[in-house]
Amino acid sequence: MRVKICGITKLEQGRAIVNLGATALGFICTNKSPRYIKPASIKSIISQLPKQVDRVGVFVNSSISEISQVVKEANLTAVQLHGDESVEFCQQLRQNLPEIELIKAISVKTKASLEVVTAYTNCVHTLLLDAYHPNLRGGTGKSINWEILKQFKPSLPWLLAGGLTPDNIIDAIETTEPNGIDLSSGVERSPGDKDLDKVAQLFAKLKKYLD
Repeated sequence: MRVKICGITKLEQGRAIVNLGATALGFICTNKSPRYIKPASIKSIISQLPKQVDRVGVFVNSSISEISQVVKEANLTAVQLHGDESVEFCQQLRQNLPEIELIKAISVKTKASLEVVTAYTNCVHTLLLDAYHPNLRGGTGKSINWEILKQFKPSLPWLLAGGLTPDNIIDAIETTEPNGIDLSSGVERSPGDKDLDKVAQLFAKLKKYLD
């Protein structure tokens, strides 16, 4: 199972989280976020991590030129779009960055929210389902109603996000059966400051899925 820990801002925490078992780290590239980190700082962290770890930049309604510049400057391997990016935008971005994994986040409020998924299946590599919030994009601590995802079987790999913690992660996985999970606030002391004890608890719970 893919395990992404998002909102990394500190080198030592990123390194420790990878050592605990994370397969992907997320870096927030929108400067309105309290977890924002500059591209040069991302690159500095990435340079000291194992190469097999996925390095994901998270963007919200950024331009293609801005995304492309940050990908190059920070040495990212994936881009996560967490805004209102259209199918056409995703298609163009994928053409501009053919070697980069493209992840599209979908905010899920009701079962009807899943209807947009089909439109993106031919223009992105991976989906991420996060809880709906009227003002915030990710890291809200809010959970999706997992029951509406029981029959969710897209043609692409997908990650479950939204209010996941060491305490609820097993229930979340067994209810929704995702290809991977994405945590941020559920393993933090404060935005951008990860609680390594909580991360260790998470991986202890996940052991049977990772062996």
